[in-house]
Amino acid sequence: MARNIGSQYTTHRVLGRGSAGTVWLGEGPQGPVAIKLLREDLATDPELAERFAHERHALLGLEHPHIVGVRDLVIGGEDGQDLALVMDLVRGPDLRTHLERERRLAPHEAVAITAQIAAGLSVAHAAGIVHRDIKPENILLEPAADGTGTPPTALLTDFGVAKLIDEPRHGGKGGVVGTPDYVAPEIVEGLPPRAAVDIYALVTVLYELLAGFTPFGGGHTGAVLRRQVTETAARLPGVPDPLWEVLQQCLAKAPASRLRAAELASRLREILPSLEGLPPLDIGDPDGADEPQEPADPPRPAPGPLPAAVPLVRADIPDDERATHTRMRVPDAEELAGGAHGTARTPRAPGQARAGSARHAAAARRKRRLAITVAAGVLAVVAVGGWLLTGGGDDDSNSHRPPHTTTGEPALAP
Repeated sequence: MARNIGSQYTTHRVLGRGSAGTVWLGEGPQGPVAIKLLREDLATDPELAERFAHERHALLGLEHPHIVGVRDLVIGGEDGQDLALVMDLVRGPDLRTHLERERRLAPHEAVAITAQIAAGLSVAHAAGIVHRDIKPENILLEPAADGTGTPPTALLTDFGVAKLIDEPRHGGKGGVVGTPDYVAPEIVEGLPPRAAVDIYALVTVLYELLAGFTPFGGGHTGAVLRRQVTETAARLPGVPDPLWEVLQQCLAKAPASRLRAAELASRLREILPSLEGLPPLDIGDPDGADEPQEPADPPRPAPGPLPAAVPLVRADIPDDERATHTRMRVPDAEELAGGAHGTARTPRAPGQARAGSARHAAAARRKRRLAITVAAGVLAVVAVGGWLLTGGGDDDSNSHRPPHTTTGEPALAP
């Protein structure tokens, strides 16, 4: 059913639902638009309305070919309780949908998408705006208008939403707001978000496009956050050295060690020609779909349900297995020092069991059983050999046995 948003816009149908609200296909004075209508509990927050008004000029002025433009911010509406972002309408899917269909992307495509988003980020960062929630769901792919098979254009969306919603009241002390797989380590440690957090998140997305999984994902939210702080990303087999150097530098734990957005875009464009024709990486199934469903030893309690995540501009069934833009408690120093609980998805050869998986645990148990069996057999052989050498058996028979000689000749009876 049509609904008026402000005095100029009308919604027609739902395109998708996210953690912050619902995206509608709408109509405005200049044609079709996407309208992100924030949740009712957010819309009734007077502090949020004030922040909307404060950020209005900055968001409306953020223009770049790889950023979904914000046309208007609506405060009020027919019932006086609407907060909405009116954005350019992108007809293509989000990157999550594309990645789920392709499983993993060829290096050339993955790097081209990342370079485009980095170029958009450079403009936002120069304007003092940090995205804070970069992930495949917030990257849209606009198909070429000519229909000639030209690669789609990547655009970053939801700029400013994280900041608007989370500060100051909703992102108070001791909380982390973001998507766990893409949260930079300094955020976990309680430092304020600077431009470097976007670089970390974007290169995490690049890693995921190449590998099919994020470098520190797996297990419950606390495990992922600890790994963001304590572990180093495993190298992906088959990645050319120049590309791996960029990944490694931008996933550095120290924010100052990472490239800036403009530098990242430039480096990736330099690498791009050398990646032409390379196939997607062959590193096996990271999710364990090919593994028997045997519980690990010892079993761990199942984590609780995670918030559902729905891509920004699609209306099909949500992916209910991915946490997205959720509030998380910051692990204390003792927890961070304790290492990860759960197993990160690490690169492995096709068919090789992933460490910590059911198949890996079963293989370990089989090895232990084999070792025990072999040890028992060796002990049995040693025992029998010792019994023979010491003259074990019937004493009478031993009395008639010729004594052993070192020459191998029979001993002469006296």
